[in-house]
Amino acid sequence: MARTRLYRDGALEAEDFPLSELPAHLRDEALTVWVDLGAPSPQDLRLVADELGLHELAVEDALQSRQRPKVDEYDGSCYLTAYAVSLSGAALSTAELGVFLTDRAVVTVRPGDAFDIDAVVRRWDDLSRLAGSGVGFLVHGLLDYVVDSHLDAVERLDDLVSDLEDQVFSERPGDAAMQRHVLAVRRSVVDLRRVVLPMRDVVASVSGRDFDAEVTPYFRDVHDHVLRAADWTDSLRELIATVRETQLNVQSNRLNLIMKQVTGWAAIIAVPTAITGWYGQNVPFPGDGQVSGFVTSTVAIVVVGVALYALFRRRDWL
Repeated sequence: MARTRLYRDGALEAEDFPLSELPAHLRDEALTVWVDLGAPSPQDLRLVADELGLHELAVEDALQSRQRPKVDEYDGSCYLTAYAVSLSGAALSTAELGVFLTDRAVVTVRPGDAFDIDAVVRRWDDLSRLAGSGVGFLVHGLLDYVVDSHLDAVERLDDLVSDLEDQVFSERPGDAAMQRHVLAVRRSVVDLRRVVLPMRDVVASVSGRDFDAEVTPYFRDVHDHVLRAADWTDSLRELIATVRETQLNVQSNRLNLIMKQVTGWAAIIAVPTAITGWYGQNVPFPGDGQVSGFVTSTVAIVVVGVALYALFRRRDWL
Protein backbone atom coordinates (compact mmCIF):
# COMPACT_ATOMS: atom_id res chain seq x y z
CA MET A 1 0.00 0.00 0.00
CA ALA A 2 1.34 3.44 -0.98
CA ARG A 3 2.09 6.10 1.64
CA THR A 4 1.94 9.73 0.64
CA ARG A 5 2.64 13.17 2.06
CA LEU A 6 2.03 16.66 0.80
CA TYR A 7 3.95 19.76 1.93
CA ARG A 8 3.00 23.36 1.17
CA ASP A 9 5.19 26.31 2.21
CA GLY A 10 7.08 24.21 4.75
CA ALA A 11 4.02 22.71 6.40
CA LEU A 12 2.52 19.24 6.17
CA GLU A 13 -0.79 19.75 4.40
CA ALA A 14 -2.00 16.22 3.69
CA GLU A 15 -1.00 12.63 4.36
CA ASP A 16 -1.95 9.25 2.90
CA PHE A 17 -3.90 10.71 0.02
CA PRO A 18 -4.73 8.21 -2.79
CA LEU A 19 -2.45 7.95 -5.79
CA SER A 20 -5.34 8.97 -8.00
CA GLU A 21 -4.96 12.52 -6.64
CA LEU A 22 -1.26 12.67 -7.54
CA PRO A 23 -1.74 14.34 -10.97
CA ALA A 24 -3.79 17.16 -9.48
CA HIS A 25 -1.21 17.80 -6.74
CA LEU A 26 1.66 17.83 -9.23
CA ARG A 27 -0.03 20.59 -11.20
CA ASP A 28 0.22 22.87 -8.16
CA GLU A 29 3.80 24.19 -8.25
CA ALA A 30 3.67 25.28 -4.63
CA LEU A 31 3.46 21.67 -3.41
CA THR A 32 6.16 19.09 -2.63
CA VAL A 33 5.03 15.47 -2.81
CA TRP A 34 6.38 12.29 -1.26
CA VAL A 35 5.18 8.87 -2.44
CA ASP A 36 6.36 5.64 -0.82
CA LEU A 37 5.83 2.37 -2.67
CA GLY A 38 6.52 -0.74 -0.62
CA ALA A 39 7.20 -3.73 -2.90
CA PRO A 40 5.27 -2.12 -5.75
CA SER A 41 3.84 -3.97 -8.71
CA PRO A 42 5.15 -2.93 -12.14
CA GLN A 43 1.76 -1.37 -12.89
CA ASP A 44 1.80 0.84 -9.77
CA LEU A 45 5.35 1.99 -10.37
CA ARG A 46 4.75 2.74 -14.04
CA LEU A 47 1.63 4.71 -13.11
CA VAL A 48 3.70 7.00 -10.88
CA ALA A 49 6.54 7.04 -13.43
CA ASP A 50 4.20 8.25 -16.17
CA GLU A 51 2.91 11.09 -14.00
CA LEU A 52 6.43 12.24 -13.04
CA GLY A 53 8.10 11.52 -16.37
CA LEU A 54 10.61 9.09 -14.90
CA HIS A 55 13.10 7.42 -17.22
CA GLU A 56 12.35 3.82 -18.18
CA LEU A 57 15.85 2.65 -17.23
CA ALA A 58 15.39 4.04 -13.74
CA VAL A 59 12.03 2.31 -13.45
CA GLU A 60 13.63 -0.94 -14.56
CA ASP A 61 16.33 -0.60 -11.87
CA ALA A 62 13.68 0.07 -9.22
CA LEU A 63 11.87 -3.15 -10.12
CA GLN A 64 15.08 -5.19 -9.83
CA SER A 65 16.44 -5.58 -6.30
CA ARG A 66 20.08 -5.82 -5.20
CA GLN A 67 21.28 -2.79 -7.12
CA ARG A 68 24.61 -1.29 -6.07
CA PRO A 69 24.54 2.07 -4.25
CA LYS A 70 24.57 4.65 -7.04
CA VAL A 71 23.10 7.83 -8.52
CA ASP A 72 21.87 7.88 -12.12
CA GLU A 73 21.08 11.27 -13.63
CA TYR A 74 18.35 11.61 -16.27
CA ASP A 75 16.68 14.53 -17.97
CA GLY A 76 14.48 16.13 -15.32
CA SER A 77 15.01 13.46 -12.65
CA CYS A 78 17.55 11.21 -11.00
CA TYR A 79 17.44 7.78 -9.39
CA LEU A 80 19.56 6.71 -6.44
CA THR A 81 19.96 3.44 -4.57
CA ALA A 82 21.12 3.15 -0.96
CA TYR A 83 21.14 0.54 1.80
CA ALA A 84 20.33 0.94 5.46
CA VAL A 85 22.01 -1.66 7.66
CA SER A 86 21.46 -3.24 11.06
CA LEU A 87 23.59 -5.56 13.16
CA SER A 88 22.28 -8.52 15.13
CA GLY A 89 25.09 -10.16 17.05
CA ALA A 90 27.81 -10.34 14.41
CA ALA A 91 25.41 -10.71 11.47
CA LEU A 92 24.80 -7.71 9.23
CA SER A 93 21.43 -7.18 7.54
CA THR A 94 20.82 -4.74 4.70
CA ALA A 95 17.63 -3.00 3.59
CA GLU A 96 17.52 -1.63 0.06
CA LEU A 97 15.92 1.68 -0.87
CA GLY A 98 15.39 3.18 -4.30
CA VAL A 99 14.65 6.91 -4.59
CA PHE A 100 13.37 8.94 -7.55
CA LEU A 101 14.00 12.68 -7.35
CA THR A 102 12.33 15.40 -9.38
CA ASP A 103 12.02 19.13 -8.78
CA ARG A 104 8.92 18.77 -6.61
CA ALA A 105 8.53 15.07 -5.84
CA VAL A 106 10.34 12.24 -4.06
CA VAL A 107 9.32 8.63 -4.69
CA THR A 108 10.79 5.90 -2.47
CA VAL A 109 10.69 2.27 -3.56
CA ARG A 110 11.32 -0.49 -1.03
CA PRO A 111 11.65 -3.98 -2.56
CA GLY A 112 10.84 -5.54 0.84
CA ASP A 113 9.72 -4.59 4.33
CA ALA A 114 13.22 -4.45 5.83
CA PHE A 115 13.72 -0.71 5.35
CA ASP A 116 12.21 1.20 8.27
CA ILE A 117 10.51 4.08 6.49
CA ASP A 118 8.73 5.03 9.71
CA ALA A 119 12.10 6.02 11.21
CA VAL A 120 12.65 8.35 8.25
CA VAL A 121 9.20 9.90 8.72
CA ARG A 122 10.02 10.56 12.38
CA ARG A 123 13.18 12.39 11.32
CA TRP A 124 11.17 14.54 8.94
CA ASP A 125 8.80 15.40 11.75
CA ASP A 126 11.68 16.23 14.11
CA LEU A 127 13.21 18.57 11.51
CA SER A 128 9.96 19.98 10.21
CA ARG A 129 11.47 23.48 10.38
CA LEU A 130 13.41 22.57 7.21
CA ALA A 131 10.32 21.46 5.29
CA GLY A 132 10.35 24.74 3.39
CA SER A 133 13.39 23.39 1.50
CA GLY A 134 11.07 21.02 -0.35
CA VAL A 135 12.72 18.04 -1.99
CA GLY A 136 16.06 18.80 -0.33
CA PHE A 137 14.43 18.42 3.08
CA LEU A 138 13.01 15.00 2.18
CA VAL A 139 16.23 13.73 0.60
CA HIS A 140 18.29 14.85 3.57
CA GLY A 141 16.10 12.86 5.96
CA LEU A 142 16.48 9.73 3.84
CA LEU A 143 20.25 9.97 3.48
CA ASP A 144 20.73 10.98 7.11
CA TYR A 145 18.90 7.87 8.30
CA VAL A 146 20.86 5.59 5.94
CA VAL A 147 24.27 7.02 6.88
CA ASP A 148 23.46 6.98 10.60
CA SER A 149 22.66 3.28 10.31
CA HIS A 150 26.11 2.79 8.76
CA LEU A 151 27.79 4.65 11.61
CA ASP A 152 25.87 2.68 14.22
CA ALA A 153 26.82 -0.63 12.59
CA VAL A 154 30.49 0.26 12.20
CA GLU A 155 30.66 1.41 15.84
CA ARG A 156 29.21 -1.88 17.06
CA LEU A 157 31.54 -3.84 14.79
CA ASP A 158 34.46 -1.87 16.24
CA ASP A 159 33.42 -3.06 19.71
CA LEU A 160 33.30 -6.66 18.45
CA VAL A 161 36.76 -6.37 16.92
CA SER A 162 38.12 -4.89 20.17
CA ASP A 163 36.72 -7.88 22.07
CA LEU A 164 38.39 -10.21 19.58
CA GLU A 165 41.71 -8.45 20.10
CA ASP A 166 41.42 -9.18 23.83
CA GLN A 167 40.48 -12.81 23.23
CA VAL A 168 43.22 -13.58 20.73
CA PHE A 169 45.72 -14.17 23.56
CA SER A 170 43.35 -16.33 25.58
CA GLU A 171 44.15 -19.88 26.64
CA ARG A 172 42.42 -21.30 23.55
CA PRO A 173 42.87 -18.89 20.63
CA GLY A 174 42.19 -21.66 18.14
CA ASP A 175 38.81 -22.60 19.62
CA ALA A 176 36.34 -23.42 16.84
CA ALA A 177 33.65 -21.12 18.26
CA MET A 178 36.07 -18.20 18.33
CA GLN A 179 37.20 -18.89 14.78
CA ARG A 180 33.59 -18.90 13.58
CA HIS A 181 33.01 -15.62 15.43
CA VAL A 182 36.06 -14.01 13.81
CA LEU A 183 34.90 -15.08 10.36
CA ALA A 184 31.36 -13.84 11.03
CA VAL A 185 32.67 -10.42 12.06
CA ARG A 186 34.96 -10.33 9.03
CA ARG A 187 32.05 -11.17 6.71
CA SER A 188 29.95 -8.38 8.23
CA VAL A 189 32.79 -5.87 7.82
CA VAL A 190 33.19 -6.84 4.16
CA ASP A 191 29.42 -6.60 3.54
CA LEU A 192 29.27 -3.23 5.27
CA ARG A 193 32.17 -1.94 3.21
CA ARG A 194 30.30 -2.82 0.00
CA VAL A 195 27.41 -0.50 0.89
CA VAL A 196 29.34 2.23 2.73
CA LEU A 197 32.13 3.09 0.29
CA PRO A 198 29.88 3.88 -2.71
CA MET A 199 27.78 6.15 -0.48
CA ARG A 200 30.57 8.74 -0.57
CA ASP A 201 29.86 9.37 -4.24
CA VAL A 202 26.09 9.10 -3.74
CA VAL A 203 25.98 11.74 -1.01
CA ALA A 204 28.44 14.00 -2.84
CA SER A 205 26.39 13.81 -6.04
CA VAL A 206 23.05 14.45 -4.34
CA SER A 207 24.50 17.26 -2.19
CA GLY A 208 25.61 19.03 -5.35
CA ARG A 209 22.06 19.40 -6.63
CA ASP A 210 20.35 22.77 -6.60
CA PHE A 211 18.68 22.55 -3.19
CA ASP A 212 17.64 25.39 -0.91
CA ALA A 213 20.57 27.04 0.88
CA GLU A 214 18.98 26.37 4.26
CA VAL A 215 19.46 22.60 3.92
CA THR A 216 23.03 22.76 2.50
CA PRO A 217 24.81 22.65 5.92
CA TYR A 218 22.81 19.53 6.78
CA PHE A 219 23.98 17.80 3.62
CA ARG A 220 27.56 18.70 4.53
CA ASP A 221 27.01 17.05 7.90
CA VAL A 222 25.73 13.87 6.20
CA HIS A 223 28.72 13.90 3.86
CA ASP A 224 31.08 14.21 6.82
CA HIS A 225 29.38 11.24 8.48
CA VAL A 226 29.62 9.07 5.38
CA LEU A 227 33.34 9.84 5.03
CA ARG A 228 33.84 8.92 8.67
CA ALA A 229 31.93 5.66 8.24
CA ALA A 230 33.94 4.77 5.11
CA ASP A 231 37.31 5.43 6.77
CA TRP A 232 36.24 3.55 9.89
CA THR A 233 35.12 0.57 7.82
CA ASP A 234 38.47 0.42 6.03
CA SER A 235 40.26 0.51 9.38
CA LEU A 236 38.11 -2.32 10.71
CA ARG A 237 38.86 -4.38 7.62
CA GLU A 238 42.58 -4.07 8.33
CA LEU A 239 42.10 -4.73 12.04
CA ILE A 240 40.09 -7.91 11.54
CA ALA A 241 42.73 -9.16 9.08
CA THR A 242 45.40 -8.45 11.71
CA VAL A 243 43.37 -10.22 14.39
CA ARG A 244 42.99 -13.29 12.20
CA GLU A 245 46.70 -13.29 11.33
CA THR A 246 47.67 -12.86 14.99
CA GLN A 247 45.30 -15.65 15.98
CA LEU A 248 46.98 -18.02 13.52
CA ASN A 249 50.45 -16.95 14.67
CA VAL A 250 49.58 -17.47 18.34
CA GLN A 251 48.11 -20.86 17.52
CA SER A 252 51.23 -21.81 15.56
CA ASN A 253 53.54 -20.63 18.36
CA ARG A 254 51.61 -22.63 20.93
CA LEU A 255 51.81 -25.69 18.71
CA ASN A 256 55.59 -25.23 18.45
CA LEU A 257 55.79 -24.93 22.22
CA ILE A 258 53.80 -28.12 22.70
CA MET A 259 56.00 -29.97 20.19
CA LYS A 260 59.08 -28.71 22.04
CA GLN A 261 57.72 -29.98 25.33
CA VAL A 262 56.75 -33.33 23.88
CA THR A 263 60.19 -33.73 22.34
CA GLY A 264 61.86 -32.91 25.68
CA TRP A 265 59.81 -35.48 27.57
CA ALA A 266 60.48 -38.05 24.84
CA ALA A 267 64.22 -37.50 25.32
CA ILE A 268 63.89 -37.97 29.07
CA ILE A 269 61.80 -41.12 28.67
CA ALA A 270 64.37 -42.50 26.21
CA VAL A 271 66.97 -42.67 28.99
CA PRO A 272 65.31 -45.34 31.16
CA THR A 273 64.29 -47.17 28.00
CA ALA A 274 67.92 -47.32 26.84
CA ILE A 275 69.27 -48.33 30.24
CA THR A 276 66.66 -50.99 30.96
CA GLY A 277 67.11 -52.27 27.41
CA TRP A 278 70.86 -52.59 28.02
CA TYR A 279 70.32 -54.49 31.25
CA GLY A 280 67.76 -56.68 29.59
CA GLN A 281 70.20 -58.15 27.05
CA ASN A 282 70.92 -61.90 27.20
CA VAL A 283 74.75 -61.69 27.57
CA PRO A 284 76.78 -61.40 30.78
CA PHE A 285 77.74 -57.86 31.88
CA PRO A 286 78.90 -56.31 35.19
CA GLY A 287 76.13 -56.60 37.77
CA ASP A 288 74.22 -59.20 35.73
CA GLY A 289 71.89 -61.08 38.09
CA GLN A 290 73.10 -59.09 41.11
CA VAL A 291 71.61 -56.44 43.37
CA SER A 292 74.43 -54.05 42.37
CA GLY A 293 73.23 -54.18 38.76
CA PHE A 294 69.72 -53.12 39.77
CA VAL A 295 71.06 -50.31 41.94
CA THR A 296 73.39 -49.11 39.18
CA SER A 297 70.65 -49.03 36.53
CA THR A 298 68.20 -47.26 38.85
CA VAL A 299 70.74 -44.62 39.82
CA ALA A 300 71.68 -44.10 36.17
CA ILE A 301 68.00 -43.62 35.18
CA VAL A 302 67.37 -41.09 37.94
CA VAL A 303 70.61 -39.13 37.49
CA VAL A 304 70.47 -38.86 33.69
CA GLY A 305 66.69 -38.15 33.68
CA VAL A 306 67.05 -35.34 36.25
CA ALA A 307 70.05 -33.92 34.39
CA LEU A 308 68.13 -33.82 31.10
CA TYR A 309 65.09 -32.26 32.79
CA ALA A 310 67.25 -29.53 34.35
CA LEU A 311 68.96 -28.90 31.00
CA PHE A 312 65.65 -28.62 29.11
CA ARG A 313 64.15 -26.33 31.78
CA ARG A 314 67.16 -24.02 31.63
CA ARG A 315 66.74 -23.75 27.84
CA ASP A 316 62.97 -23.25 28.20
CA TRP A 317 62.15 -26.45 26.36
CA LEU A 318 59.85 -27.65 29.15
